[in-house]
Amino acid sequence: MPRILRPLFLSSLSAAAALAFMPAHADEDTERENLARLEHEIALLGEEVRAAKAHAPTLARVRFQYDDLARDLDLIRVGIAEHLNAPRQPRPIEPLKGDYRR
Repeated sequence: MPRILRPLFLSSLSAAAALAFMPAHADEDTERENLARLEHEIALLGEEVRAAKAHAPTLARVRFQYDDLARDLDLIRVGIAEHLNAPRQPRPIEPLKGDYRR
């Protein structure tokens, strides 16, 4: 992995690991916030990958496939975004009493 990507990759990996070990009873709002943060971090990582590609050696015998990495990151980011934008299940509502006279 190119040196330019290591710090960002490691910080994203540690953020993902921290989220993975959160208590199972975390509420939906916290999960949505965490997923939104991950989506943002992956978008930033995608920008770093594209910048690294611009500075990659063009005559190397074996070349790193930046386009494939960027595409995979985009797929992950889109998957998270689709989950975040999916309609939420309605919460059960207590029925109204309806009779207000005594």
